[in-house]
Amino acid sequence: MKSKERKALTAMPVVLLLGVILALSGSDGGLTWGSMPLFALAVLTSFIVQWVAFIPSFLGQTERFYDLTGTLTYTAVTLLLLLLAPEVHSRSLLLAFMVLAWTLRLGIFLFRRVNRDGKDDRFDQIKPSFIRFFGVWTIQGLWVSFTAATAWAAMTSEHASELDGFALAGFVIWAIGLGVESLADHQKSIFKRDPENKGEFISSGLWSKSRHPNYFGEILLWIGVAVVAAPALQHWQWVVMISPVFVAVLLIKISGVPLLEAKAESKWGGRSDYEAYKENTPVLIPKFW
Repeated sequence: MKSKERKALTAMPVVLLLGVILALSGSDGGLTWGSMPLFALAVLTSFIVQWVAFIPSFLGQTERFYDLTGTLTYTAVTLLLLLLAPEVHSRSLLLAFMVLAWTLRLGIFLFRRVNRDGKDDRFDQIKPSFIRFFGVWTIQGLWVSFTAATAWAAMTSEHASELDGFALAGFVIWAIGLGVESLADHQKSIFKRDPENKGEFISSGLWSKSRHPNYFGEILLWIGVAVVAAPALQHWQWVVMISPVFVAVLLIKISGVPLLEAKAESKWGGRSDYEAYKENTPVLIPKFW
């Protein structure tokens, strides 16, 4: 067994353990469906959907449905919680709207991108390996569960809480984050569609203020979701407030910024214009002054 496959196999129990801890803590003081805590059902469903989608994806050696499956998971689980909850409050409806609006926008964008490009080269070396490819689908189950955890925990909490100042403040933060992410993605899509920009890096629009403005927007919007959800949480449910921290750490330190920075360095490193861009443009938080 190759070293990367061993690492993937070793990481699997850790990913599953984190999922179990999240499911148990988020279910404390939460509503149930029969004897099953609704929050735990949400986490379990998130993993199962990924594992089912993995089978045809591995057989067909395609990553085409990876991002789309994530979108469908957020959508299906959020709607499922609304349907199974004995009573739906205004905060739950707001949180459901925030999650659904974000995931549908991003999911459609990513699905169109992979269809336009034909593939996602991040998966080139992963797809042939059953263990590694299964691992990334399993990680997506954890990613979905962690990112939506604050919203799902608040939606399934027994502690009903109507809309208040936290809801307004959180919604504003979320809206700004979603706007930044959407605009950054749109600007980059337009840039890449121009044949004159083929093989070049974008340094205009929001990308002149931050090297990764889309990730900044992503982190910001999940902070907004957490602010809206906070008044409905109780007991061990407060553990789910790690959600925006999880998103930030994953994007800044693991799967987002480091990979893209390394890829950019291999393409444009040493070029005077790119080195000047790096020198004058923050990695994440936009610099508007």
